[in-house]
Amino acid sequence: MSAAVYLDYDQGGLDAQYNNRERFPFYIDYFNKWPEWSQRTRERMGGHLNVVYGDDPAETLDIFPAAEAGAPVHVFIHGGYWYALHKDDFSFVAEGLVPNGVTSVIVNYGLAPTYRMDEIVRQNRAAIAWLWRHIAGFGADPGRIYVCGQSAGGHLLGMLLATDWPAYSEGLPRDPIKGGCSTSGLFDLQPIRLSYLNQHIHLDEAEAERNTPLRANFEVATPLMIVVGEDESAEFHRHNREMAARWRTLGYPLEFVERKGEHHFAVCDAMMDPHSDLVQAQLDAWAR
Repeated sequence: MSAAVYLDYDQGGLDAQYNNRERFPFYIDYFNKWPEWSQRTRERMGGHLNVVYGDDPAETLDIFPAAEAGAPVHVFIHGGYWYALHKDDFSFVAEGLVPNGVTSVIVNYGLAPTYRMDEIVRQNRAAIAWLWRHIAGFGADPGRIYVCGQSAGGHLLGMLLATDWPAYSEGLPRDPIKGGCSTSGLFDLQPIRLSYLNQHIHLDEAEAERNTPLRANFEVATPLMIVVGEDESAEFHRHNREMAARWRTLGYPLEFVERKGEHHFAVCDAMMDPHSDLVQAQLDAWAR
């Protein structure tokens, strides 16, 4: 019997928990259609593309403004296990938000292994700081910024919610993010470090620990929606249950949603439909 690497998992078992490409071999259909959908979105909707929010070439974002002035802002942070995908693969998210009177922002960031986790987190913090300072110039309301993160993007949302914003950058409020939604998020980096994924990410133990939302400090009671597909692996369910439990323990506003019959990649598709229950649930949460 192989030795346990994490919890009761041996190396093969742990790797299988996080290998979504093996668990859902049809993932390639999503990786093919998302860029196609997104290209059509950019052609149809226009928007402000490749807006620079920092000095690094990876630090760009796309803004798809709502028609109404002073619109709320929905920021989308993509997944890809921190080493894959790009903002250009997710422009289609704007299709679900802009018709509802919401300005949609898709953030890009540097990928592992070229960029370490500390830097990936820093870049996403820089994007939020930039948006708070500049999004009014694009007709939206900096006082109503909401963030949705998918998979690894859910982890990055967790780190954003743990940020001491006034200490991060002078002049920022304590709560530039008014609400968050994580879909199929990851909140514990130690098993990631011990899995096959670390050949791409190169986490060390200390780096994994300081970038683990489950053990971070959260000083602001930000409303949080945690969404997980029913068909996710046991480890994905554990991450999401434990993050929800953490939010409940803090007494912060929480909505926990398990999407029946859906897997890791299908959850994201609902963001394209302005009438989908996932889009509407986020809109309802912001209005409360």
